[in-house]
Amino acid sequence: MIILLSGNVIAITSGKGGVGKSTVAVNLALSLANLGKKVALIDLDIYGYSVPKILNIDSKPKTMNNKIIPVGHENITVMSMGFLLKGNDPVVWRGPMLGKMIDHFFDDVIWGKQDYVILDLPPGTGDVALDLHHKLPKCQEIIVTTPHPNAVHVAERAGMMAKQTNHTIIGVIENMSYFTPPHSNEKYHLFGKGGGSTLASNLDTELLASIPLANPQADGEPSVLITQDPTLADEYRALAERLIEKLTLEEVMN
Repeated sequence: MIILLSGNVIAITSGKGGVGKSTVAVNLALSLANLGKKVALIDLDIYGYSVPKILNIDSKPKTMNNKIIPVGHENITVMSMGFLLKGNDPVVWRGPMLGKMIDHFFDDVIWGKQDYVILDLPPGTGDVALDLHHKLPKCQEIIVTTPHPNAVHVAERAGMMAKQTNHTIIGVIENMSYFTPPHSNEKYHLFGKGGGSTLASNLDTELLASIPLANPQADGEPSVLITQDPTLADEYRALAERLIEKLTLEEVMN
């Protein structure tokens, strides 16, 4: 069954966990919304759901006429497996149930008309990624990696899967690209250098952004959201503007 969603459907994926894929998906969604776009964020990382925690959402979705109303948060609408479980319960399912949950998130949720639908995929090339390629043949993808050679090597597989299933790769985002201490212009490349450019070249696409590690908050907690660090806000705003321009140009040319 092919799923139809309004707007530009963009899957954020990676080859492995720990590269900040979900953080990128969340911040990109927020940044697009800050530019006046209607944005839905769907957490399809069923086993490793993290979007509610990242956004610190405690509320649960409501229902209307047996349909789910997604949670509204900072001008975006959000759906996640985390909303359907108690506490931090694990999901212990085999593959077929994952496909049913994807259908549930798409078919049984009132999304309405959106400009952008951001999908946070699980890392790797497993069942959810495979189902998505069949259900959303026109979905576009952004591949997230860190500069580290091992992360790049694994991320290339996710990109190759997208190519084999005729999904368009919009580009690559290099996360945790470097660290700049407060009151300094020095860049420290803690995880290596140039990995994002290498991956983009290998996948015949472009490097959309190199996102730095943010400085910790005053309480020592890491800054992960654009609302917590102005440098992150600037980087993601530039990324969102570039993405809008790129996709608008492609629509005009087609």
